[in-house]
Amino acid sequence: MKRIGVDVGGTFTDFIYVDDDGKIEVYKTSTTPHDPSIGMMEGINAVCDKLGIEHSEIDEIFHGTTIATNMVLEHKGARAGMITTKGYRDIIHIARHKRPTNFSIVEDIPWQKYPVCQRRDRYGVEERVVSPNGDELIPLNEEEVRQAVRKMKKDKVEAIAVCFLFSFLNPAHEQRVKEIIKEEYPEVYISLSSEVLPQFREYERFTTTGLNAYIGPTTSRYIKQLRKTLVEQGYTANVHLMQSFGGVASAEAAQKKPVNLLLSGPVGGVLGAIWTTKLTDINNVITLDIGGTSADISVLADLKPSMKHLLDTKVGGYAAMVPMIDVGTIGAGGGSMAYIDEGGFFRVGPQSAGAVPGPACYNRGGEEPTVSDANIILGRLGTKLLGGRMEIKPELAEKAIMSRIGEPLDKNLDEAALGIIDIMNNNMIQEIEKESVRRGFDPREFALFACGGAGSLHACSVARELGMKQVVVPLNPGALCAVGLVNTDLMYDFSKTEMQLASNVDLESLNKDYASLEKKAHDRLIEDNMSEDEIVIQRVADCRYEGQGYEMRVPVIGGEVTEETIEKMKESFHIAHKKQFGRSYRQVDIEIVNIRVIGTGEIEDLEPIKIQKSSGNIEDAVVDERMVTFKVDEKPVKMSTKVYDRTKFGAGDVINGPAIINQMDTTIVVEPGCVGRVNDYGIIVIDINVEE
Repeated sequence: MKRIGVDVGGTFTDFIYVDDDGKIEVYKTSTTPHDPSIGMMEGINAVCDKLGIEHSEIDEIFHGTTIATNMVLEHKGARAGMITTKGYRDIIHIARHKRPTNFSIVEDIPWQKYPVCQRRDRYGVEERVVSPNGDELIPLNEEEVRQAVRKMKKDKVEAIAVCFLFSFLNPAHEQRVKEIIKEEYPEVYISLSSEVLPQFREYERFTTTGLNAYIGPTTSRYIKQLRKTLVEQGYTANVHLMQSFGGVASAEAAQKKPVNLLLSGPVGGVLGAIWTTKLTDINNVITLDIGGTSADISVLADLKPSMKHLLDTKVGGYAAMVPMIDVGTIGAGGGSMAYIDEGGFFRVGPQSAGAVPGPACYNRGGEEPTVSDANIILGRLGTKLLGGRMEIKPELAEKAIMSRIGEPLDKNLDEAALGIIDIMNNNMIQEIEKESVRRGFDPREFALFACGGAGSLHACSVARELGMKQVVVPLNPGALCAVGLVNTDLMYDFSKTEMQLASNVDLESLNKDYASLEKKAHDRLIEDNMSEDEIVIQRVADCRYEGQGYEMRVPVIGGEVTEETIEKMKESFHIAHKKQFGRSYRQVDIEIVNIRVIGTGEIEDLEPIKIQKSSGNIEDAVVDERMVTFKVDEKPVKMSTKVYDRTKFGAGDVINGPAIINQMDTTIVVEPGCVGRVNDYGIIVIDINVEE
């Protein structure tokens, strides 16, 4: 099988090719923001041309994209309308009466300033089903639905979200509205809450369904165009897109439910880090994935990703109640711009120069100093990137830093450049502390996993400040998200609200509901051409103590649900609650809030390949020696530093800092006092000289 993983970032697009013969090829191109598919196709074609592979020989293409995320963050989604229960069209405006900043006199509330569905495009219609069984109380007024759809068609609304109050109990009214919309306005994108999120909590359900409609048309067009272009250029491969909870979905499924793609980009890096770290003797890592625009951070205790609580899953301030791997993101990347704000404070990010015009040193018209410009000035980056395909202009970096930072602050060039790096590193240190300490983890007990195009440039400094003793650098750090893509499985998540007490469970109803969800998962995977022996079905339940407002996910044993099954589920919940919050309440009844079924179509993992043994002479890998500026006793100090070609390393090689290690997709900085060791799989583990 021949597979290509493609991760489209804000600045660069990363590619990895793997096949059953153990062939691995990594490639990198600049992202084309106006149409990401252009840069994507250029890279895929370049990989095939380089390897002499016919386009039709590629079996699978795995794609991670930020297109959905960027639409939400930049408020550039489609004009979306909403049909809802009469009297409830303002739910997505009212929200939960919470202010993002409690003590701000003036603040922008995202869901009010930039609603996913404008109030003029939200229509209430007569209908009502009621709890607990979803019985119809008020019939659906179909004429009101038709009038609303006709008005939205006239107003050129591009997508319609249908959100009724109790549709998670009985979706019949929403399904009938869908039929009417197809009759009146067949070309419009339709998003039903009973299909997107059939769970209680109307605000989160309405907003999530609205987001699905908001990003649906553009995402759908993007996927359709991508598949069309692939076919036109001779590719017959299946296209899969990474989802926020760590599995890929078929292109068809992603078009129907694009809200699952909101964290598509960063998740690949987490999965790649897990796969890579298993090839070392390290069990706990914190990932530091620094790209050109942002830095993604995830805590992996025992190499297991944690899931965000569904009430904490937000994108751009909007509630998006879909399963997401817990990844923290900040605006800190190679393209992050350094500036002096109106108050005279020296800042870096979150604004980014992006791919176009990019950092000043790219010579594409950028004039603002960035983190990449600072690394160039300090000697940490060479003058050629992407394996020599991209030439850098240091003089432009110097001009930008001195004119915008150095001269206004009365700093020399090295001081200004180091200041940019220090602020960048501090931003990441604060985020790592927040992601780890708030969850009860001591970062000193973890290794720092450096990935992304810029992660390895900063990892040693960040690890030292945090008291971490090791840095792990994978074989292809700049393409790690792509590595994660080709090492993941097809995965679908189906859920249903139950609201049953464990002490009085209706076992017949529970078994029926689990069976229904399992059939949906199984049928979905069969549609994706998965065989029976490749399909794995997992049951879980969202549980809470009676009276609690938050639930936790616990496993449920497969087969018929019995009293014994419930007892084991209860025990799992008590243990999980104590681990998370420090205590359990065994005398309190447990409520089964939602049940879930996760259907997985297992795809064969990438087979790790050992590299050749060391020649015994590390000097064979030296390609240059230059002066590099490091921070010593809070002052910039220039040191003669050897530059190595990573492709010439063998297993067992030892690299003493200071050192610079070059490869096509990244540059690795081994700081003074640090020692890097190459293991059998080419992974570099750097020991940090931590001052006690």
